[in-house]
Amino acid sequence: MNLDALNKVAEAMVAPGRGILAADESTGTMQKRMDAISVQNTEDNRRDYRELMFRAKEAMGYVSGVILYDETIWQNAKDGTPLVKLIEDANAIPGIKVDEGARDLLGGKPGEKITRGLDKLHERLPKYYEKGARFAKWRAIIDPNNISYAGLLANAHALARYANLCQEFDIVPIVEPEVLMDGDNAIETTAAVTEWVLKETFQQLYYLNVALEGIVLKPNMIVPGKKAARQASIDEVAEKTIKVLKASVPSAVPGIAYLSGGQSDELATAHLSRMNEIGDFPWKMTFSYGRALQAAPQKAWAGKAENVAAAQRAFLHRARMNGLASKGEWKTDLEKQAA
Repeated sequence: MNLDALNKVAEAMVAPGRGILAADESTGTMQKRMDAISVQNTEDNRRDYRELMFRAKEAMGYVSGVILYDETIWQNAKDGTPLVKLIEDANAIPGIKVDEGARDLLGGKPGEKITRGLDKLHERLPKYYEKGARFAKWRAIIDPNNISYAGLLANAHALARYANLCQEFDIVPIVEPEVLMDGDNAIETTAAVTEWVLKETFQQLYYLNVALEGIVLKPNMIVPGKKAARQASIDEVAEKTIKVLKASVPSAVPGIAYLSGGQSDELATAHLSRMNEIGDFPWKMTFSYGRALQAAPQKAWAGKAENVAAAQRAFLHRARMNGLASKGEWKTDLEKQAA
């Protein structure tokens, strides 16, 4: 393990003004995205859509790294250029999603999930590194309304095993324990569960000798469930999120790259900006967004070559807004500007 190299990559991933584009949707998830814009979910269409983002040079200036799906990391652009090279040419870092989704966990509560993918991960990681990946991602999903210690421990340990393997092969692990926001739980429940999850995750990282200087944490923000009777203000979300992370995350971690978790584009940006505006924490805070960066360009593209420029403008707008948010400089009136 080359900790200096890992730390250099981790610091670059959370550099102020830039964040991570999560373009790692599985083929099944891309089916939903393509269905929403009435586009056939073919390998070429998936490639063309992702290529238009990677070629958007101005927008990519706000992107520090791109999380890729296994299919995408091996793909070439229509002109034969490897998609990984397009990312590198945009001065961004290629990354790879290495988990293989979740299945039911025997021994936990009914419906609890455990993430798969540790088998043969030690064989896959060197191949991804050779292809250009310098960081990876593994997502554990936690339902705050259906959690047991058995389920939490299993997922935290799997995250630590994954992180340990990544560092063995000089790949920065994004550690992503996501407390879901789909239910009707109050924001206080999200806060309590997230703190529990983060503390157990870092305990397992410690036991597996994971160097915290060479990771990036990708947590959820502290928000109430989507179906909760009371939703929270931007200030409340920002303050509660900072409070939970300060109680749970060691200062050795270079940075936090938040997931959007199904928040609207603008709300995810507003929450991130407010946290950075408040400040008073030891890590850099930025974004690692998928849908919150991509929904607008997908809609503008609609599978048509003549719409590529419009899609790239929409991508630029969202990337720029989040780049500003990573420095606490986003303002509502900026959203009114044409993409």
